[in-house]
Amino acid sequence: MALSFMEGNEALARGAIAAGCNFFAGYPITPATTIFNSMLQMLPPKGGICVQGEDEIASMGYCIGAAMAGKKALTATSGPGISLYSEQISFAIGSEIPLVIADVQRLGPSTGSATRGADSDIQFLRWGSTSGVPVIVLVPTDALDCYVLAVHAFNYAEEFRCPVFIASNKEIGMTKESFDLDSVTLPPIVERKLFSGDTYLPFEAEPDAAPPFLPIGGKTLVRQTSSTHGPDGFITIDPEVIAQNQERLRNKIHSARKRLTLFEENIKKDCDTLIISYGVTSRAVADAAKTLEKKGYPVSTLTLKTLWPVPEELIQEKAAPYNRIVVVEMNLGQYVNEIKRVLCNKKVKFYGQMNGVLITPATIMEVIENE
Repeated sequence: MALSFMEGNEALARGAIAAGCNFFAGYPITPATTIFNSMLQMLPPKGGICVQGEDEIASMGYCIGAAMAGKKALTATSGPGISLYSEQISFAIGSEIPLVIADVQRLGPSTGSATRGADSDIQFLRWGSTSGVPVIVLVPTDALDCYVLAVHAFNYAEEFRCPVFIASNKEIGMTKESFDLDSVTLPPIVERKLFSGDTYLPFEAEPDAAPPFLPIGGKTLVRQTSSTHGPDGFITIDPEVIAQNQERLRNKIHSARKRLTLFEENIKKDCDTLIISYGVTSRAVADAAKTLEKKGYPVSTLTLKTLWPVPEELIQEKAAPYNRIVVVEMNLGQYVNEIKRVLCNKKVKFYGQMNGVLITPATIMEVIENE
């Protein structure tokens, strides 16, 4: 066993490189800057490129250009930077540009508290772009997750040709912990499907799939546009063509929802309560569950590591045996309404906290015991 001691941000950077990331652009912002620092140390020796943009908007633009040229691109920021990314996130969605965006969340709104964590951006990541077309959002609970989920994120970006978010958190990103990096089994690396044939239409694809890829700047002309377009990449106002493309952008992700669902569970027999959580809060939930079991009050736990698209089938299946569902979030309730929507026939209790302080196991136990 070879133990590694590192913060979540470094682990995320190492996972990105393990996935084949060869381009990073970003702008310093607490608490995401050490992802930038790690990439600056590790990428150039491997032949990769690491760039500091003049601001977040430029950095996101660099990543989009690099991805369109065939690079595996990563950027990292926090809430204020995600706000500035919004327009180009929409461009990446509409033009099917694969890239990974690490959002090391901090307490909002606006500038908020740069050195205090919170799961502040969960809804913004899903809905902070025009059109409402779905995106993929993964959520780590610790440094090891940052490493593994970075590989999943790049795999999903490559396969579905879309931006994929890693919704980390200051408490995960900047806390050092030990894990055995050498013993980790990573998923097989996925590369985007390349076009082979005679006539290339940059957005021609099956109804529930991403189109094959060719880089801009190559021998074949590749059209890109941020406007509504047909399979040939030309702007169109034809309602039927537009509708078909919008449906495909949605279906390529929703049709793979079960396969995109990542989670952990700790199921106890003969109990009536299931606690659903995600991110760093899941660690407090796990500690609370251990103590409650010792006190003769076992509870089951479900840790979501894919938040978007909503893992509806998983939530319904895991919640079915329980009379009481408790959702705990490090915010004022950004995901609980998705749980309530999916479990409309269940009683769902919520506890949220967003004051710059971690939710403690004791607080979670009090929520469970005082119901």
